[in-house]
Amino acid sequence: MQKVNRPASLLFQSVFLLFFVLNHSSKRSVQAQSLPPAKYDGFVYKSYPVDADTIIVEAFFDPVCPDSRDSWPTLKEALEHYGPRVSLVVHLLPLPYHDNAFASSRALHIVNMLNSSSTFHLLEWFFEHQERFYNAPTYNMSRASVVKEIVEFAAEGVGNSYLSALELGFTDRKTDLLTRVSFKYSATRGVSGTPTFFVNGFVLPNSGSPLDYNGWRNVIDPLVSAKASEDDDLVHLFY
Repeated sequence: MQKVNRPASLLFQSVFLLFFVLNHSSKRSVQAQSLPPAKYDGFVYKSYPVDADTIIVEAFFDPVCPDSRDSWPTLKEALEHYGPRVSLVVHLLPLPYHDNAFASSRALHIVNMLNSSSTFHLLEWFFEHQERFYNAPTYNMSRASVVKEIVEFAAEGVGNSYLSALELGFTDRKTDLLTRVSFKYSATRGVSGTPTFFVNGFVLPNSGSPLDYNGWRNVIDPLVSAKASEDDDLVHLFY
């Protein structure tokens, strides 16, 4: 009899269970939430135009994850260096062991619906003050109290004129579904930790670890050079 590989068997069972849960939940809410969603998941940084020559970075962040916070400044610095040659899409993965990750992510979806130019400002606001929403400081708070604090915190970050809209957003089923879609999208990409980065569709190693500025340069510079070489070769064909 062939020996059963127990770790492989457990992995198969876990993947099957995840598929069953996602499939079952989508069938139950088919009228309210269709998969695939109406638009591609994620927030586009600075809305740089994307074409066949653009290098695309995808970042999976949790707004209350310290490693996500620590990885953002160097990634932002790299994006400023490369300009529109590199496009960033941020996907939110609210990790289940961060108690307030889902509500924080939902606040970002709400603000993105109201004014997409404020989305990354709010993300940075969460990163700057995320200790307020760690598990321990909110341990004795009710869910409603935490949501109220997140609403007020988000309004403080993007402008108090957003307060009523943020409050209404947390009663809107659509914003709940958008946040769930982000989680499910992460699952379809095999992402289970933050931060995780993909470049041109391929995952970078060392998931969950921040990448420093030189690390980003080491990844992207060869891609930019390869593109420049391709352009030179194309020009030589016509001269």
